[in-house]
Amino acid sequence: MTDKSAIRDYHFSDQIGHLLRRAYQHHTAIFQQHILDSQLTAAQFVTLCAIRDMQTCSLSEIVKVTAIDQGTIRGIIERLKSRHLILLSHDANDKRKVLVSLSDTGSALVTETVPFAATITEATYGNLNPGERVALVFLLRKMIDS
Repeated sequence: MTDKSAIRDYHFSDQIGHLLRRAYQHHTAIFQQHILDSQLTAAQFVTLCAIRDMQTCSLSEIVKVTAIDQGTIRGIIERLKSRHLILLSHDANDKRKVLVSLSDTGSALVTETVPFAATITEATYGNLNPGERVALVFLLRKMIDS
């Protein structure tokens, strides 16, 4: 393919990055439609779930398990803190290290929201059949792990 034909034949709407972004936008819209707490974003919910799973963790641990970048996670943590959904403390051995845990309110919100997460996932899959769902998850994980 020549440079001119490559330019002529390139359609952004067929590119994987564009399609992934569109799929994520679709998922985010579904999340906002089904979630009871209109202030809670998908990224905040993932963060709360990660904190729940680790119980007490550092910001770098949250970044690692959620794949949300450090700058964004700091903003998410500030918003969750302002809503009293998390508690912040300092590591006894390293006062510079901030530790995060769920507050009782945050724990209750996660417990209340998790049942809706399954509905959101189901709606995001849409009319994909069981084999397509397995294939999609497999391929996405393969892309991420490479």
